Amino acid sequence: MHIVICIKQVPDSAQIRVHPVTNTIMRQGVPTIINPYDLFALEEALRLRDAYGGEVTVLSMGPPMAEDSLRKALGYGADRAVLLTDRYFAGSDTLATSFALSQAIAKVGETFGPPDIVFTGKQTIDGDTAQVGPGIAKRLDLQQLTYVAKIGSIDLAAREIEVERRCEGGTQMLKSRLPCLITVLEGTNEIRRGSFEDALCAARSQIVKWTAVAAGIEDLTRCGLRGSPTVVKRVFAPTARAEKAEQIETAEKTLRDAADELIAAIFTRQPPLEHELAFNNGA
Repeated sequence: MHIVICIKQVPDSAQIRVHPVTNTIMRQGVPTIINPYDLFALEEALRLRDAYGGEVTVLSMGPPMAEDSLRKALGYGADRAVLLTDRYFAGSDTLATSFALSQAIAKVGETFGPPDIVFTGKQTIDGDTAQVGPGIAKRLDLQQLTYVAKIGSIDLAAREIEVERRCEGGTQMLKSRLPCLITVLEGTNEIRRGSFEDALCAARSQIVKWTAVAAGIEDLTRCGLRGSPTVVKRVFAPTARAEKAEQIETAEKTLRDAADELIAAIFTRQPPLEHELAFNNGA
């Protein structure tokens, strides 16, 4: 079984600052990490490899420094790393990114064998769009399983997979055919510590580096800024609210009494909200 996992190197969101004059994100001096959701996807890929055999290829698109994240992924136990790096990718939005990654995954399939499963995290912490995974699935015509919390089982002979998917109001148990793309939720598994042997192997491994042309991308106008219709109008840091938090004691109250007190406190602070709800209910 061949599993491809897409990861992204992102700035540590806990240390991001916004320039007070230009309102742009200041990345200088901010440490980078593997997108946390991608780590859960990587762990799930490694667990399936360990259970069913095969190999895991980790793929990233970014500047040359993204090699650091790929080497960390190798340290967790991935078998191979591919970096898609080229100036043509600069400024890509989710549409252009999913196009470039889908082309690279197709190239990975031609070079190292077709993938049975493509994993991504459910979203990245810098963009928070959750669009790249589904975009890749659409372009590669893969079955799409999003917000997956658990992999149930895989029947490689029948080419089927069962997953547990979180949805609004409950959980869905889904069976799909392979190949497929799966976006993984946070907290789905416990991320392993890489072994000493994996760390040594990661340090010695040769990371495959592809330019846009090497990845088989013929239409470069679909990459980078030229291929990105998204326009960011403004970036700003939310201002802190001056209001103090109010604590409601619940130790001696029933849930209903606590809920009534909470609603009363909200309506006291937001009188228009109470009138609006009363109007909508026909009062």
